Parts: sequence; structure tokens; C-alpha cells
Amino acid sequence: MARAVWNGAVIAESGATRIVEGNHYFPPGSVDTGHLRPSAKETYCGWKGQASYYDIEVEGERLPDAAWYYPEPQPAAEAITGYVAFVRRVDIEDVERRGPLAAIGRLFRP
Repeated sequence: MARAVWNGAVIAESGATRIVEGNHYFPPGSVDTGHLRPSAKETYCGWKGQASYYDIEVEGERLPDAAWYYPEPQPAAEAITGYVAFVRRVDIEDVERRGPLAAIGRLFRP
């Protein structure tokens, strides 16, 4: 089980993350949206499509553009529709081992 933690708060927790290009993507229902604020940032990936971003806010501190998701990805990445990934400043932990979780391998390859 993976957990995303920033500034002492659990932002997401799931045993069903999907690893894409070294990033854990958390299912939409596993993310605490109370810590997410919409961001104006958008980026484009040639095989995944248009990404939208969130800022993370905990205890009055904000981490800009810290989470992203693909609301309508390209067909090659449709398995991560709505799933949320986090920048490296957000700790991804292995809940069972109580330590950092290494994101290894790829679930998808364009």
C-alpha cells in the first residue's frame, strides 16, 4: 500500500496505485481532496494527453502545482483517467514497511 504525505498530512493512500514513468498514480477515490486546490497550470504529454494540476495546501502552507491528473487522456493512457500523481517533494511511502516506496518499472510504455 502506498501513501502520499506532505507537511505531515496524508494526501492519498491506496493499495491500487498505477506506476507510470516512475510515478505512482493514485485512484481518484483514494485522494483527500480537502488538501487540493485547483491550479491554472496545464501541460501536454504526447502519449498521455493534457494534464491538469492542483496545489496542495496543509496547515496554511501551499505547495504549488504539486499534483497532476489526466481528465481525458489519450487512448494509450486511459487506465489512469482521473488518477492523481505527485511531485517528488511529496513523500510516497510504503505503508507496510513504513518507509520510502521506490517507484520502479513502468505500467505503460508509449
